Amino acid sequence: MTREERLNKLIERLKEERPEYSNLSIPVAFSEKQRLFRALMNVCSPEPIDSEWLQLQDEELQEQLAEKGVVDINTLPRKGKYVLWQGDITRLNADAIVNAANSRMLGCFVPLHGCIDNAIHSAAGVQLRLACDELMERSGVPEPTGKAEITPAFNLPSKYVIHTVGPIVYTIEPTQKDRYLLESCYRSCLECAETNGLNSIAFCCISTGEFHYPNRDAAEVALKAVDRYFKEHADSKIDTVVFNVFKDVDYAIYKQLLNYE
Repeated sequence: MTREERLNKLIERLKEERPEYSNLSIPVAFSEKQRLFRALMNVCSPEPIDSEWLQLQDEELQEQLAEKGVVDINTLPRKGKYVLWQGDITRLNADAIVNAANSRMLGCFVPLHGCIDNAIHSAAGVQLRLACDELMERSGVPEPTGKAEITPAFNLPSKYVIHTVGPIVYTIEPTQKDRYLLESCYRSCLECAETNGLNSIAFCCISTGEFHYPNRDAAEVALKAVDRYFKEHADSKIDTVVFNVFKDVDYAIYKQLLNYE
Protein backbone atom coordinates (compact mmCIF):
# COMPACT_ATOMS: atom_id res chain seq x y z
CA MET A 1 0.00 0.00 0.00
CA THR A 2 1.37 3.41 -0.96
CA ARG A 3 1.25 6.30 1.46
CA GLU A 4 -1.44 7.99 -0.63
CA GLU A 5 -3.55 4.84 -0.59
CA ARG A 6 -3.15 4.66 3.18
CA LEU A 7 -4.31 8.26 3.56
CA ASN A 8 -7.31 7.55 1.36
CA LYS A 9 -8.32 4.64 3.60
CA LEU A 10 -7.86 6.72 6.74
CA ILE A 11 -9.97 9.54 5.32
CA GLU A 12 -12.75 7.25 4.10
CA ARG A 13 -13.12 5.69 7.55
CA LEU A 14 -13.32 9.09 9.24
CA LYS A 15 -15.89 10.25 6.70
CA GLU A 16 -18.07 7.26 7.60
CA GLU A 17 -18.19 8.47 11.19
CA ARG A 18 -19.60 11.86 10.24
CA PRO A 19 -22.51 11.65 7.75
CA GLU A 20 -22.28 15.39 7.04
CA TYR A 21 -18.90 14.75 5.40
CA SER A 22 -19.95 11.66 3.40
CA ASN A 23 -19.97 13.55 0.10
CA LEU A 24 -16.63 15.21 0.71
CA SER A 25 -14.25 14.43 -2.12
CA ILE A 26 -10.68 13.34 -1.36
CA PRO A 27 -8.14 15.78 -2.83
CA VAL A 28 -5.62 14.66 -5.41
CA ALA A 29 -2.63 16.54 -3.99
CA PHE A 30 -0.78 14.64 -1.24
CA SER A 31 -0.44 17.70 1.03
CA GLU A 32 -4.17 18.35 0.77
CA LYS A 33 -4.89 14.73 1.67
CA GLN A 34 -2.84 15.23 4.82
CA ARG A 35 -4.71 18.43 5.67
CA LEU A 36 -8.08 16.71 5.22
CA PHE A 37 -6.94 13.75 7.31
CA ARG A 38 -5.95 16.09 10.14
CA ALA A 39 -9.16 18.11 9.84
CA LEU A 40 -11.29 14.97 10.11
CA MET A 41 -9.24 13.74 13.08
CA ASN A 42 -9.90 17.08 14.77
CA VAL A 43 -13.67 16.61 14.60
CA CYS A 44 -13.90 12.88 15.30
CA SER A 45 -15.80 11.77 18.38
CA PRO A 46 -14.01 9.98 21.23
CA GLU A 47 -15.35 6.60 20.18
CA PRO A 48 -13.41 3.33 19.88
CA ILE A 49 -12.04 2.70 16.41
CA ASP A 50 -10.83 -0.54 14.88
CA SER A 51 -7.25 -1.70 15.35
CA GLU A 52 -6.52 -1.87 11.62
CA TRP A 53 -7.36 1.81 11.20
CA LEU A 54 -5.27 2.70 14.25
CA GLN A 55 -2.28 0.86 12.83
CA LEU A 56 -2.57 2.78 9.57
CA GLN A 57 -2.95 6.05 11.48
CA ASP A 58 0.11 5.30 13.60
CA GLU A 59 2.18 4.51 10.52
CA GLU A 60 1.21 7.82 8.91
CA LEU A 61 1.85 9.87 12.06
CA GLN A 62 5.22 8.22 12.61
CA GLU A 63 6.21 9.10 9.05
CA GLN A 64 5.12 12.69 9.66
CA LEU A 65 7.23 12.77 12.82
CA ALA A 66 10.25 11.41 10.96
CA GLU A 67 9.84 14.17 8.39
CA LYS A 68 9.68 16.86 11.07
CA GLY A 69 12.53 15.32 13.04
CA VAL A 70 12.73 14.53 16.75
CA VAL A 71 14.53 17.11 18.89
CA ASP A 72 16.64 15.57 21.67
CA ILE A 73 16.34 17.87 24.67
CA ASN A 74 19.70 16.63 25.98
CA THR A 75 21.46 18.29 23.05
CA LEU A 76 19.95 21.75 23.68
CA PRO A 77 21.84 24.57 25.47
CA ARG A 78 20.82 24.95 29.10
CA LYS A 79 21.17 27.10 32.17
CA GLY A 80 21.16 24.73 35.10
CA LYS A 81 17.93 22.77 34.80
CA TYR A 82 16.39 25.19 32.34
CA VAL A 83 16.28 24.99 28.56
CA LEU A 84 14.79 27.62 26.24
CA TRP A 85 13.76 26.28 22.85
CA GLN A 86 11.71 27.80 20.04
CA GLY A 87 9.84 25.40 17.82
CA ASP A 88 7.15 22.74 17.55
CA ILE A 89 6.62 21.10 20.96
CA THR A 90 5.41 17.90 19.26
CA ARG A 91 9.01 17.25 18.18
CA LEU A 92 10.49 17.19 21.71
CA ASN A 93 11.49 13.91 23.35
CA ALA A 94 11.01 15.16 26.91
CA ASP A 95 9.49 12.65 29.32
CA ALA A 96 6.37 14.83 29.23
CA ILE A 97 5.16 17.79 27.24
CA VAL A 98 2.50 20.11 28.64
CA ASN A 99 -0.71 20.72 26.76
CA ALA A 100 -2.72 23.90 27.32
CA ALA A 101 -6.12 22.22 27.41
CA ASN A 102 -9.64 23.51 27.92
CA SER A 103 -12.02 22.33 30.62
CA ARG A 104 -13.53 19.66 28.34
CA MET A 105 -10.05 18.10 28.06
CA LEU A 106 -10.83 16.43 24.72
CA GLY A 107 -8.66 18.54 22.47
CA CYS A 108 -9.57 21.18 19.94
CA PHE A 109 -12.51 20.32 17.66
CA VAL A 110 -11.91 23.21 15.25
CA PRO A 111 -10.46 21.71 12.05
CA LEU A 112 -6.82 22.72 11.47
CA HIS A 113 -6.92 25.30 14.26
CA GLY A 114 -3.57 26.83 15.17
CA CYS A 115 -3.72 26.25 18.94
CA ILE A 116 -1.28 23.96 20.73
CA ASP A 117 -4.14 21.71 21.88
CA ASN A 118 -4.95 20.99 18.25
CA ALA A 119 -1.30 20.45 17.33
CA ILE A 120 -0.67 17.98 20.15
CA HIS A 121 -3.82 15.93 19.56
CA SER A 122 -3.21 15.88 15.80
CA ALA A 123 0.34 14.57 16.23
CA ALA A 124 -0.53 12.10 19.00
CA GLY A 125 -3.47 10.50 17.18
CA VAL A 126 -7.07 9.79 18.10
CA GLN A 127 -5.94 7.62 21.02
CA LEU A 128 -5.17 10.79 22.97
CA ARG A 129 -8.76 12.01 22.74
CA LEU A 130 -9.96 8.58 23.86
CA ALA A 131 -7.58 8.62 26.84
CA CYS A 132 -8.74 12.10 27.82
CA ASP A 133 -12.37 11.03 27.47
CA GLU A 134 -11.73 8.18 29.91
CA LEU A 135 -10.28 10.66 32.41
CA MET A 136 -13.30 12.92 32.06
CA GLU A 137 -15.73 10.02 32.38
CA ARG A 138 -14.10 9.03 35.66
CA SER A 139 -14.14 12.55 37.09
CA GLY A 140 -17.63 13.42 35.89
CA VAL A 141 -16.94 17.16 35.99
CA PRO A 142 -15.08 19.68 33.81
CA GLU A 143 -11.35 19.88 34.51
CA PRO A 144 -10.67 22.61 37.11
CA THR A 145 -8.37 25.48 36.20
CA GLY A 146 -4.88 25.11 37.65
CA LYS A 147 -4.88 21.32 37.99
CA ALA A 148 -3.08 18.73 35.85
CA GLU A 149 -3.81 15.31 34.37
CA ILE A 150 -1.45 12.88 32.65
CA THR A 151 -1.96 10.55 29.70
CA PRO A 152 0.32 8.52 27.44
CA ALA A 153 1.68 10.46 24.46
CA PHE A 154 0.98 7.76 21.85
CA ASN A 155 2.59 8.90 18.56
CA LEU A 156 4.52 11.79 20.05
CA PRO A 157 8.24 11.41 20.82
CA SER A 158 7.56 12.26 24.47
CA LYS A 159 6.38 9.53 26.82
CA TYR A 160 3.47 11.45 28.30
CA VAL A 161 1.29 14.50 27.86
CA ILE A 162 0.41 16.50 30.95
CA HIS A 163 -2.80 18.46 30.40
CA THR A 164 -3.57 21.63 32.33
CA VAL A 165 -6.30 24.25 32.01
CA GLY A 166 -4.99 27.77 32.39
CA PRO A 167 -6.97 30.86 33.38
CA ILE A 168 -8.76 32.90 30.71
CA VAL A 169 -8.02 36.61 31.09
CA TYR A 170 -11.13 38.71 30.56
CA THR A 171 -9.63 42.04 31.60
CA ILE A 172 -6.80 44.23 30.28
CA GLU A 173 -4.52 43.12 33.10
CA PRO A 174 -4.51 39.70 34.80
CA THR A 175 -6.03 39.68 38.27
CA GLN A 176 -4.33 38.23 41.32
CA LYS A 177 -6.60 35.23 40.95
CA ASP A 178 -5.43 34.80 37.34
CA ARG A 179 -1.81 34.87 38.48
CA TYR A 180 -2.49 32.40 41.27
CA LEU A 181 -4.25 29.98 38.90
CA LEU A 182 -1.50 30.21 36.29
CA GLU A 183 1.16 29.54 38.91
CA SER A 184 -0.95 26.60 40.06
CA CYS A 185 -0.84 25.17 36.51
CA TYR A 186 2.96 25.06 36.56
CA ARG A 187 3.11 23.70 40.08
CA SER A 188 0.50 21.01 39.34
CA CYS A 189 2.34 19.91 36.20
CA LEU A 190 5.63 19.60 38.08
CA GLU A 191 3.94 17.67 40.88
CA CYS A 192 2.32 15.38 38.31
CA ALA A 193 5.69 14.77 36.64
CA GLU A 194 7.32 14.07 40.01
CA THR A 195 4.58 11.67 41.06
CA ASN A 196 5.03 9.70 37.87
CA GLY A 197 8.81 9.48 38.20
CA LEU A 198 9.63 11.74 35.26
CA ASN A 199 12.94 13.53 34.86
CA SER A 200 12.11 16.08 32.18
CA ILE A 201 9.16 18.25 31.25
CA ALA A 202 8.53 20.73 28.44
CA PHE A 203 6.17 23.61 29.12
CA CYS A 204 4.29 25.53 26.48
CA CYS A 205 3.27 29.15 27.13
CA ILE A 206 0.16 28.28 29.13
CA SER A 207 -2.84 30.65 28.79
CA THR A 208 -1.26 32.96 26.24
CA GLY A 209 -2.81 33.16 22.78
CA GLU A 210 -6.40 31.87 22.87
CA PHE A 211 -6.74 32.51 26.62
CA HIS A 212 -5.45 36.12 26.30
CA TYR A 213 -2.91 36.09 29.13
CA PRO A 214 -0.32 38.83 28.39
CA ASN A 215 2.90 37.18 27.19
CA ARG A 216 5.42 38.85 29.48
CA ASP A 217 3.26 38.56 32.58
CA ALA A 218 2.71 34.86 31.80
CA ALA A 219 6.44 34.24 31.41
CA GLU A 220 7.20 35.96 34.71
CA VAL A 221 4.59 33.84 36.50
CA ALA A 222 5.95 30.68 34.85
CA LEU A 223 9.54 31.29 35.93
CA LYS A 224 8.48 32.32 39.42
CA ALA A 225 6.37 29.19 39.81
CA VAL A 226 9.10 26.82 38.61
CA ASP A 227 11.81 28.53 40.68
CA ARG A 228 9.62 28.32 43.76
CA TYR A 229 8.86 24.64 43.15
CA PHE A 230 12.53 23.69 43.06
CA LYS A 231 13.31 25.78 46.15
CA GLU A 232 10.56 23.92 48.00
CA HIS A 233 11.59 20.52 46.55
CA ALA A 234 15.36 20.42 46.78
CA ASP A 235 15.28 16.64 46.34
CA SER A 236 13.29 16.80 43.10
CA LYS A 237 14.26 14.20 40.49
CA ILE A 238 13.28 16.54 37.67
CA ASP A 239 16.53 17.60 36.05
CA THR A 240 15.33 19.33 32.87
CA VAL A 241 12.61 21.92 32.35
CA VAL A 242 12.14 23.10 28.79
CA PHE A 243 10.40 26.41 28.24
CA ASN A 244 9.07 25.83 24.75
CA VAL A 245 8.01 28.90 22.80
CA PHE A 246 6.65 29.20 19.31
CA LYS A 247 6.36 32.94 18.71
CA ASP A 248 9.30 35.32 18.39
CA VAL A 249 7.81 37.61 21.03
CA ASP A 250 7.82 34.82 23.61
CA TYR A 251 11.36 33.79 22.71
CA ALA A 252 12.57 37.37 23.26
CA ILE A 253 10.79 37.59 26.62
CA TYR A 254 12.12 34.29 27.98
CA LYS A 255 15.60 34.97 26.62
CA GLN A 256 15.70 38.20 28.59
CA LEU A 257 14.19 36.80 31.78
CA LEU A 258 16.50 33.76 31.75
CA ASN A 259 19.58 35.81 30.73
CA TYR A 260 19.90 33.28 27.93
CA GLU A 261 22.70 33.79 25.44
